[in-house]
Amino acid sequence: MLPETILLHAQSLPEGGVLSPKEFLHLGSRAAIDQALSRLSREGKLLRVARGTYVAPISSRFGVRSPAPEKVVESLAAQNGEVVAPHGATAANALGLTQQVPIREVYLTSGRTRKLKLGRSEVLVKHVPRWMLALGTGPAGAAVRALAWMGQAHVGESLAVLRRNLPPTEWRTLASSRAVLPSWMARAIGEEAARG
Repeated sequence: MLPETILLHAQSLPEGGVLSPKEFLHLGSRAAIDQALSRLSREGKLLRVARGTYVAPISSRFGVRSPAPEKVVESLAAQNGEVVAPHGATAANALGLTQQVPIREVYLTSGRTRKLKLGRSEVLVKHVPRWMLALGTGPAGAAVRALAWMGQAHVGESLAVLRRNLPPTEWRTLASSRAVLPSWMARAIGEEAARG
């Protein structure tokens, strides 16, 4: 009964929706819930992505696969009230600052650092300082993370590219957020803004 109820709930969630034992405490003891989750995981009906965190695998005509990492990360962020964004290397690539494509999937979070196991791959969700996530997940926030990843040595040429590539409103958001950024980044953004 308990495993079936848990499984039905898991299957009702969108792809990457996370489950935690605490959601089911109204159905039985913590030990019984942990045992049911563990059994469902052993049977392959749920995937244990981290301690106390489970997701339903995705079934398609091609077989069973893990949910998309970004969907699991978004679901975890929503559940825990965290801000989560792609790593600076991913942002730098998306914004045209580098051709490098990150090998590992890494996300940055306002929450604690943890590793998620999704099938054969591992996703790192890494805690970062507040300023790296201060502008959220939009283009201006991605620009901050990209600049942090590119580093102080490349900030000048990176900002020239960002100024051309970012929509004007996003550039203004970036330029007006200097107070929350590290001094080297704030100075460089100020210098690039003054050129305009």
